[in-house]
Amino acid sequence: MHLLAAATALPGPAIGNDALAGRLGLSAEWVEMFIGTRTRHFAVDLAGGVGCLLADLCEQAAVRALERAGRTVPDLSFVVLATATPDSLMPTTAAVVADRLGAAGIPAYQLQSGCSGAVQAFTLAEALLAQEPAGSGGGPYGLVLGGDVCAKHLDLEQDFRRMPPAQLVNYVIFGDGAGAAVVSSAPAPGSAAFHGLGNRLALPGQPPGQHVEWYGAADRDSALPPVSEDYKAVECLVPELAQRVCADLLDTLGWSAAELGYLLPPQLGGLMTRRITAALRERLGVEKAVEISCVADTGNTGNALVMSQLEQLLPLLTPGTRALCACVESSRWISAGFALEAS
Repeated sequence: MHLLAAATALPGPAIGNDALAGRLGLSAEWVEMFIGTRTRHFAVDLAGGVGCLLADLCEQAAVRALERAGRTVPDLSFVVLATATPDSLMPTTAAVVADRLGAAGIPAYQLQSGCSGAVQAFTLAEALLAQEPAGSGGGPYGLVLGGDVCAKHLDLEQDFRRMPPAQLVNYVIFGDGAGAAVVSSAPAPGSAAFHGLGNRLALPGQPPGQHVEWYGAADRDSALPPVSEDYKAVECLVPELAQRVCADLLDTLGWSAAELGYLLPPQLGGLMTRRITAALRERLGVEKAVEISCVADTGNTGNALVMSQLEQLLPLLTPGTRALCACVESSRWISAGFALEAS
């Protein structure tokens, strides 16, 4: 499978640490030192009003990606969306976006997953492309989407001074956004080939590092917090799992660390990402690989993160350049990754 183009969409203006900290009654310095994120974008304003839906962002990103790939909606054979925060249970956000784009007569799949979901969506896309006959003008083509709108789960009327750290961290680490990628079974100018796409449950028996609850009419008054994070477990386990993903990819593909031009590490927070990259450089010997990171400016946008990294990466690639991507979903400890090689 080949990546032809990638694009992203972020809601509203960037929210800096001063504005966020002022709303939450926190120290802006604490946010930057503890999380390492400078700005993020929210699909709601800080007063709680709704700004946009996930479908809005996915549609914007899809239009941009198709334009960059030089393709149109009738070229598509399928649409796949990965998200942990759909706009509704039914209809699926994938179907809503496909309908808005006018993608008639093709399937639209939605995968419910966290940060590893975009890699799962690419894995499904690879399998779907393998079933499609090659077109006379290239292709077939598919549209892969990843995005999350996390802000709708956060209660801005809380007394943040009394909130435990496992909940408070979610108000400063996350941002909202969506991304799209156009993929094909055939290469094109400026494209990159996927290798080693995969994901797996990595730590059987390990307690979840994150919970995101769903409240229906019968339980919406539950005392459970909407989102909670075991940040200490994330700090401890994500670097180890990211190292395993990258080492396995290098070994499976027979690539040497010295051949690697770019590294797309897990995007948790600006500070954590820097630590993960430093550990990968030391343990894998990929000192020359350039880090592709976005989280310090976008916040943790979940399934949009990999798309943001790919949007940055593609213009930098020259023929033969190689890159590795690793991501880890802490909810049930799913590690995922892939390699790219420029055509």
